[in-house]
Amino acid sequence: RRERALLWCVLVAAWEAAWGQLRYSVPEEVPKGSFVGDVAKDLGLELPALRHRGVRVLNTGRTQYFVLDLQNGHLSTKERVDREEICAAVAKCALNFEILVKNPMKLYRGEVEILDINDNSPTFPVRNSVLEISEYTAPGTRFPLEKAQDPDIGMNSLQNYECSESSYFSLDVKNGDDGVTYPELILVKSLDREQQATHNLILTATDRGSPVKSGSTTIQIIVLDGNDNAPEFTQPVYRVTVREDVVVGSRVLQVTATDRDEGPNAEVKYSFFKIPEKFDKTFKLDPESGEIEITEKLNFEEQEFYELDVQARDAGGLSSHSKVLIKVSDVNNHVPEIVIMSVFSPVPEDTPLGTVVAIFNVQDRDSGANGEVRCSIAEGLPFRLERSFDNYYSVVTAEELDREEVPEYNVTVRAADGGSPALWSSAVLALRVLDVNDNAPVFAEARYSARLPENNAAGALVLTVRAADADWGQNARVRYRLSEGRVRGAPLSSYLFTLDSVTGDVKVTGPLDYEEGKYYEATVEGKDGGGLSAHAKVHIDVLDENDNAPTL
Repeated sequence: RRERALLWCVLVAAWEAAWGQLRYSVPEEVPKGSFVGDVAKDLGLELPALRHRGVRVLNTGRTQYFVLDLQNGHLSTKERVDREEICAAVAKCALNFEILVKNPMKLYRGEVEILDINDNSPTFPVRNSVLEISEYTAPGTRFPLEKAQDPDIGMNSLQNYECSESSYFSLDVKNGDDGVTYPELILVKSLDREQQATHNLILTATDRGSPVKSGSTTIQIIVLDGNDNAPEFTQPVYRVTVREDVVVGSRVLQVTATDRDEGPNAEVKYSFFKIPEKFDKTFKLDPESGEIEITEKLNFEEQEFYELDVQARDAGGLSSHSKVLIKVSDVNNHVPEIVIMSVFSPVPEDTPLGTVVAIFNVQDRDSGANGEVRCSIAEGLPFRLERSFDNYYSVVTAEELDREEVPEYNVTVRAADGGSPALWSSAVLALRVLDVNDNAPVFAEARYSARLPENNAAGALVLTVRAADADWGQNARVRYRLSEGRVRGAPLSSYLFTLDSVTGDVKVTGPLDYEEGKYYEATVEGKDGGGLSAHAKVHIDVLDENDNAPTL
């Protein structure tokens, strides 16, 4: 089996990327690390870009069966995949995966179909069974037999039953309402206990895989003496529909059978006839009244249809059978689940419109309208929702962001289903806006003036210039310098004045002389950490003092 699986492990059925969708297929049971598909090639990505663009397989909280190798771009199995364990009897077993590519951000959805191989033989619950039949049973009477189970699908699943040859019995194979094949034994000739008290038959179930696999069980038929009439049900099939939220212990329906005999031979006992073990845990049949009640909570999403075989048996050993078909109706009992896949925060305030800032997944385990989910966010925000796939949403920018106006957003995502009343849930996306140097410094005054007497002390503070920047962090840190102003051909900054680059304080380096200069002017530049700048004028008047005697 493993050799055949290895031969198939390089099979890639198809892929299409028109809507970011990848499609692959791989047989079940292939070893861990088996090749599934060349994602890098199919998405048109160069191998170095896989690492630089942050390509990864998203984790949705489910079991991850596949892994992406960033060295070669190949998608491979993370562990052995058993189709029957994952999908049971579902005709098409497909596992979804999501790949996130950043810079620019794009979400790709992939589907890997798990192909069935004939790795299971049909099996019966028991290897030997006993069937008791009265010798007075009329020819043509049918006796349902226990079904075989084969978890494979299609031609690899159970296809037919065969019975060893007998002059008293024949085998009829029927398809039930649930699509399952049922074997029934038909009495074709009257029995005579005195001639033959027991009959032994071999029932064989086969599939049509390659190679064909089969399983068998032995049926021992014991012929009973006396008791002319078997119980008869009032209906060959009982049908009922129940809600999945029905209370445990509730009565579903009552089956009834009558027996035309008298005395002990007319006393009828009811029982389930060879039903699956999980069904036997869900329902209980009262052997006296024939009432069927629920013994554990129903779940429409796990099982929406039950077919039960019921047997009525009298004290003389004669029995008859009827079917009970129970259909479970869906109830809106699951709240939508929001799974945040990625949040790209902080978001630069110059982010272009339409940029994806978050991706989330919504799941609702109900069916029909109860499982249809609509998502929304509050109005008045610079974001909108876009639906990527069936249950994936992206939060994208719808308006320009301005950190100076709103530095962060708490975006509440609300998911409501289509039930009545609707169930809903919410999640909060914390998005911080990243500062961009889009604001130049602004001086408090366009022109700063001061008056200072001559002969002042060295280091005296003349005035302080101030510039503010609406940006944040490094972009808001302003540094000052004297950009213009000269005295006798020398820069003002090296002649008489100094400007502190951090505080903006303008000080004198020595005493001023009114007779040498009555005033001084210069231009001050304020530049932020991002390179944007502003300018202001500085005018300083020197006041005269009587520090010179008259001369002839």
